[in-house]
Amino acid sequence: MNITVVGIGYVGLANAVLLSQKHQVTMIDIVKEKVNMINQRKSPIDDELIVDYLSHRQLNLKATLDEKEAYEHADYIFVATPTNYDPAKNYFKTDSVDLVIQSALKINKEVCIIIKSTVPVGYTASVKTFYETDHIIFSPEFLREGHALEDLLYPSRIIIGEHSKRAERIAAELISCALKEEIDVVFTNSTEAESIKLFSNTYLAMRIAFFNELDSYTEARDLDSKKVIEGVCLDPRIGNYYNNPSFGYGGYCLPKDTKQLLANYEHVPNSIISAIVDANRTRKDFISDQILRKGPKVVGIYRLAMKHGSDNFRSSSVQGIMKRIKAKGIKIIIYEPLLKQDHFFNSKVISDLEEFKSLSDIIVANRYSEELKDVEDKVYSRDIYHRD
Repeated sequence: MNITVVGIGYVGLANAVLLSQKHQVTMIDIVKEKVNMINQRKSPIDDELIVDYLSHRQLNLKATLDEKEAYEHADYIFVATPTNYDPAKNYFKTDSVDLVIQSALKINKEVCIIIKSTVPVGYTASVKTFYETDHIIFSPEFLREGHALEDLLYPSRIIIGEHSKRAERIAAELISCALKEEIDVVFTNSTEAESIKLFSNTYLAMRIAFFNELDSYTEARDLDSKKVIEGVCLDPRIGNYYNNPSFGYGGYCLPKDTKQLLANYEHVPNSIISAIVDANRTRKDFISDQILRKGPKVVGIYRLAMKHGSDNFRSSSVQGIMKRIKAKGIKIIIYEPLLKQDHFFNSKVISDLEEFKSLSDIIVANRYSEELKDVEDKVYSRDIYHRD
């Protein structure tokens, strides 16, 4: 089949690589550099398996900037453009998805459009009505940053927001390109599929918030946080996973998805969903206060990325810590090898690690690194297990 994937990000590129093992896949993006990299079999994102597949596998994959080339002969168009939460409108910004649907249907009216971007609950039904077409399906992704292709090759489940033979064919193609043998598939309507995506990510945010609040309690009471977490997690109903404290949840999905789900609760009574959003702010307040209590004159921020192997700064929790500390007049310096500029939000970026260590009175690290072992007495981190 001819498949077009719109958006060269984690979701788009992982899906394109997966499907191009068996189908002709054309990627389209508005960034020329990304398009050129795909055509040179280079990955613009940090994902070890994607890099390997692009370099060593036979993939029927190309990229373009041209909409006509991308859409005209496509059997399926997978939309994986970025959406973000707009606090002013209390709603996701879906402009990028809207533009793709409009352009695609203008060029290829019969093409089946599969939305992979995260959208508000009810969005797919509304665009189907607006464009007077039933050729739009929502199918969410559940991908980890840095492990996106792995999560498609061994998916936790496949959700298709339609009951139809067409939906069964889409699921079958995704399964045929995966390596996992037994894959759970759920067929549902589009609004239910959108709900599954937002509730799944909000549950993960809730779990992060829970263990962060446990950690806040134990630190405030001078208790051994690791012992308490281990004792709690030995209950098999809770499980010893996804329980490593941090400065708060962040990244591409959880902050915006929790806020969007809360916005969808506008006329529905709730306590937990709003508390999850509030808990992330409370955690950053607590962490900032703990750092300020140590009386530093210069606070060093070790890495802006959320976790090891990540190249993503977006909504990272440590940026919230930075803002709170700077508001108290404390000088901030940053060590982040991925930054090319000399300053980041008016804070100096130090490219030399040893200089960064010597200048910092306290080093704040969301995730610990062996690079900091020689200055452990300076490091403030709630990373108990030294893993993501």
